[in-house]
Amino acid sequence: MSIELQSISKRFGSTQALDQVSLTLEEGHIYGLLGNNGAGKTTLLSILTDRLRPDFGQVLVDGQPVKNNDEALGKLFLVGEQNFFPEDMKVKRAFETAASFYPDFDLEQAHKLAKEFGLPLKKKITSLSTGYASIFRLVLGLSVNTPYILFDEPVLGLDAQHRDLFYRLLIEKYSQEPCTVIISTHLISEVENIVDHTIILRDGRILRDAPTEELMENTYAVSGPAGMVDRYTEDKTILSSHSLGGLKTVSIQGQPESDLPLGLEVSRMSLQDYFISLQEAAEREEEPA
Repeated sequence: MSIELQSISKRFGSTQALDQVSLTLEEGHIYGLLGNNGAGKTTLLSILTDRLRPDFGQVLVDGQPVKNNDEALGKLFLVGEQNFFPEDMKVKRAFETAASFYPDFDLEQAHKLAKEFGLPLKKKITSLSTGYASIFRLVLGLSVNTPYILFDEPVLGLDAQHRDLFYRLLIEKYSQEPCTVIISTHLISEVENIVDHTIILRDGRILRDAPTEELMENTYAVSGPAGMVDRYTEDKTILSSHSLGGLKTVSIQGQPESDLPLGLEVSRMSLQDYFISLQEAAEREEEPA
């Protein structure tokens, strides 16, 4: 079981939102989909779920194209900002409606999660605050039980307590009923310990597509006196460099040497630090000579 994106391209006017993107999303992983604003994350998720058609390429779910294919689309559920329920529909009725469309939707679980989050069942969806509108969509995603669940900025408007609750519930669900999860988010530090595979987009193209642990094992930072750092990094692949006074910190692609010169310090990079460094490296490459 897998989702395959085959050479997906999409343009909006003069903007190339996606450019020949090919991906395979395997069963039983939690993917982190990362990228700056305008990188193409939401466009990619919309094409995955056939809410938007690509200009070129196709999406296959378990070998079937998603275009106009209810069987394939029934395996996907996208948690995004858009509300597809009638404006006067209340939360409780929306859960019942979702259960009629998705045969494995757990109505009892939805009510349980609503109570845990403090989501009022008798309130109209359109009258929910930004935070509770996000919670409503999260409860749907955590209760739908499709093989593939896609979250687009899932914790928009949520306070720290509710964000933490969502992440804990997601891990609990994944542990009990393994599925394929894709999380598109700007809050990289919050999902670093959740996602086991990271996809980084920039300007509609894939910068990285690899297991998160593999990415982290092959990057590190070196800091110390600027002159020493410069000598150490002469033959290294530098992602980013920052100086403060006479000190310098450089992010490096590769693995640290065992005999580091005295006076230099090596530190492990977080996924967020790696993402920022990768973006800075890409920006330098794009600068005119």
